[in-house]
Amino acid sequence: MNYDVLLLYSVVSFFYIISPGPAIFLAISNAITTDLRIVAISSLGNIVGLFLLSSISILGLGALLLASSTLFMVVKIIGSSYLIYLGIKQFRIAKTTKYLPVKKGKTNFKNKLDYFYEGFFLAATNPKPILFFTAIFPQFLDLENSILPQFFIMTTIFMTLSFISLFSYGYISKSAKILFANQRGMSWFHRISGGLFIGMGFGLLQLKSSLS
Repeated sequence: MNYDVLLLYSVVSFFYIISPGPAIFLAISNAITTDLRIVAISSLGNIVGLFLLSSISILGLGALLLASSTLFMVVKIIGSSYLIYLGIKQFRIAKTTKYLPVKKGKTNFKNKLDYFYEGFFLAATNPKPILFFTAIFPQFLDLENSILPQFFIMTTIFMTLSFISLFSYGYISKSAKILFANQRGMSWFHRISGGLFIGMGFGLLQLKSSLS
């Protein structure tokens, strides 16, 4: 594979990945309300979901989703519904939240697998990565050489950049946690995050099945 093409792909992927979206906001939310271990677990789930989408695109199913407006609409509805669900859950938490200082070494949150599945499902039901892996990803493939090695190299780069990006957003957000170190601050954070998730959910419904 041409290294210049690989570098260009990495640059395009980087700017796509760091653009704000549901996964980044989820990482920020987890960093503020839990800890960096949870951010890492959720981010791991997210990149596994991305690997699934990349695998689907290389098998041609991604193109089928783009070609079929019905299938694409189903994916959009599922993805947007999940974002709206996360938003509603944040509003419910805002009504019942009570600030309880977390003791060092002890974290009272939901099962870690739940965070993994949350990150995975958020990625797997998001049409935006489908567009990337179907419309942009194939343009960097060298059809004169074996596709499989290129697939693994490019997908690994994308997953690595995604994980670093999500964890970095979470790490930076952790420094702002002191702003939410009271019940009122936490309640407002959940309201704002809930509104953003719901807004992204409805915005997802406006996504077209083409990059034009």
